[in-house]
Amino acid sequence: MTVAVPRHFDMGQVIYLEGEPAEFVYILERGWVKATRITREGREQGLLFLRPVDIFGDIAVFAETTYPGTTTALESVDVWVIPSPMILELAKRYPDLALAIIRKLSERVLHYINLVEDLSLRSVEARLVYTLLRNAELCHGQLVVPRREWTTFDEMAVRLGTVRDVLSRALKALEVEGYIRVEKHAIVLLDPKSLAELTDR
Repeated sequence: MTVAVPRHFDMGQVIYLEGEPAEFVYILERGWVKATRITREGREQGLLFLRPVDIFGDIAVFAETTYPGTTTALESVDVWVIPSPMILELAKRYPDLALAIIRKLSERVLHYINLVEDLSLRSVEARLVYTLLRNAELCHGQLVVPRREWTTFDEMAVRLGTVRDVLSRALKALEVEGYIRVEKHAIVLLDPKSLAELTDR
């Protein structure tokens, strides 16, 4: 019995649209995907930025509703697609799978609680600093945030719930103050300890 079917999406290709029937759950095998909604003002608001091996489309399937956001491939993406009736049947049949799904959905709820808190209570600078620290990797003795091909200022602004100009000013301010250095392929964290103190601004 075939449970999951492989599918490929090219960079910029829409995987599903907000409001479409939730017919599938997706498991991300390769590449990055973003989930967004469009505000009344026409601005794109980032909900999730997904990496392997994240699952998406699951909330709508288990809530028996339409997809709450639009997902788009940020680069060349490979996914495994599971039809919604199949994942529902598997969850009924295998308690361990059901518990794993509940755990994942609970993590997603916590993510959205934090997102609401970030957007309503934290400044753009604080959200930027928190995101940089959370995504930093150790490279040659320095903490850096790699900039992938799609990590433009526009995409970073979507992720932080702001606009390009505001993000640019926040990055420039952090750079002038000596906290970071913005390079073509990475953002270098020059003073991570002092940077962490800015998250509550």
